[in-house]
Amino acid sequence: MKSTVKPIAGAVAHLWALFFVGVAATAIMAALTAAGAGLLVVLGIGLIPLALALLFLAGIARMEEARVAGLFGFDVPPHPYARSPRTDWLRVPHTVWLQAKDSRNWIGALHFTIMFVLASVAIGLLGTIFSALTVLIGSARFPQREFWILIFGPMSGAGATIAAVIAILVALALLAALGVAHREISRSMLVPSREAQLVAQANVASHRRNEAINAAEIERTRIERDLHDGVQPRLVSVGMTLGMAKNKMATDPEAAAALIEEAHLSTKAAITELRQLARGIRPAVLDDRGLDAALSALAARSHVPVLLDVQVSGRCSKPTEAALYFVIAEALTNAAKHSHARQVRVTVRERDGGRVWARVEDDGTGGAVRTPGGGIDGIAGRIAAVGGSFSLTSPVGGPTTVEVSVPCAS
Repeated sequence: MKSTVKPIAGAVAHLWALFFVGVAATAIMAALTAAGAGLLVVLGIGLIPLALALLFLAGIARMEEARVAGLFGFDVPPHPYARSPRTDWLRVPHTVWLQAKDSRNWIGALHFTIMFVLASVAIGLLGTIFSALTVLIGSARFPQREFWILIFGPMSGAGATIAAVIAILVALALLAALGVAHREISRSMLVPSREAQLVAQANVASHRRNEAINAAEIERTRIERDLHDGVQPRLVSVGMTLGMAKNKMATDPEAAAALIEEAHLSTKAAITELRQLARGIRPAVLDDRGLDAALSALAARSHVPVLLDVQVSGRCSKPTEAALYFVIAEALTNAAKHSHARQVRVTVRERDGGRVWARVEDDGTGGAVRTPGGGIDGIAGRIAAVGGSFSLTSPVGGPTTVEVSVPCAS
């Protein structure tokens, strides 16, 4: 019984508070919408308050989801803000457009509107209870005085007392009904059905699998290219040099010795390239000593000065650490090769919910874009494969910022 009464009482209290929040929210939305509509003829100005209204609506939707989840203990799925993958000046408008396309924002706003209507009724019933209590007190002190009680009309004495008690009981019953209505409406609007949850989980798993396949294909192509363009020609050259040294061994030992020395140096260079290639597949230090040590070694080898700030208390899963490592490695490579950066700042932090957040920012020329099959596409696929989020911001002129958030246990 207590487990049922407590959430309903909490729901009624939420409705009372929501009335005042709703009044303020309605005023803000009305002001932003009116300002946007009035200035719409001035396109650049009118769209700003309309965009703010849309973002405010998205915030209301998330507030409702968090409120309902905390009040009733419902399993409301996470609802992160959709962020545009673009890197040009259309990034912000595109992000706003993604909020407009998000159906959960509109469902949350509709839920808030319905709750505001219920909250208005709840406030009216609260006023009725206070009025009836006033009548009770007044009829006890002044039994001959007449009091007006809702539909009962003017009454005095015992009749006024009975009518006031009936009004209080009816108001309390209606408030309980509003609390139940709040719970059931919220459950139907904000909590997905089991079937919808299974479909969403299947879609997420399919997306992760596709991104993992795409990332693996990009990595395989890179390895093949590095072998074909680097190590393979060098080994062929070593073989040809040794062949020439063999032919000159009997007739010109000094020339043969020089060729052997040349082949020896080429072999050492090939071994170095193979080590770098193996490090690109998965560095041993990452498995042995963890992400912090691997990033320190990566920063030490970087051609661009790196300000490294890593604050991670423990080890994460191997896929997560590998994904973070290769995101930062690719960002440092791009900063050195393409953006002509003079400095790169790398920040890694633990976040609530068992997630790790990383940010790489350089002071280069910017203009980086995610192209299918490219390096950025590969690391974005790695991040998606472990259930993380990836963001690239690189306006022309810089700076370039890569930001990722991944679950520590994937």
